[in-house]
Amino acid sequence: MEPSATPFEERLTAPKSWWAVSLLVGVAMALVLLPFGTLPLLGGLVGGTAVAAVAASSYGSIRLRVVGGSLIAGDAKIPVTALGEAHVLDPEEARAWRTYKADTRAFMLLRAYIPTAVRIEVTDPEDPTPYLYLSTREPERLLEAVRQARAAVA
Repeated sequence: MEPSATPFEERLTAPKSWWAVSLLVGVAMALVLLPFGTLPLLGGLVGGTAVAAVAASSYGSIRLRVVGGSLIAGDAKIPVTALGEAHVLDPEEARAWRTYKADTRAFMLLRAYIPTAVRIEVTDPEDPTPYLYLSTREPERLLEAVRQARAAVA
């Protein structure tokens, strides 16, 4: 298998507002520890902020990649030959597919704070997954990379 002609990689990072919330969690911890003195207050500020920031960072560490004839979405690795028709979902359609149109058997790598997504049919008869729902800020680029990877493998 050859690598795709248009390599694609995207990290689904948490929004900037989550980092401000991390700081507010630290401030809240500092206020809880205020009666115990200055050192616990500083420990609560630093520790609370750090724990919240690690949680935000780990949630935003999911990556989408098209490499070596495969689509890698988080922990899932799907050969592009097992993928069928693909659709770019605008914000309204993306919301519909992650709520009332969703199939419980689908593989969904979704981040509600990312308004656009792609839906790619799974054509492998051995796989019960009907489609992949992938949140992405660059849906056209992702689909082009999948198309080119499929053409390179064929």
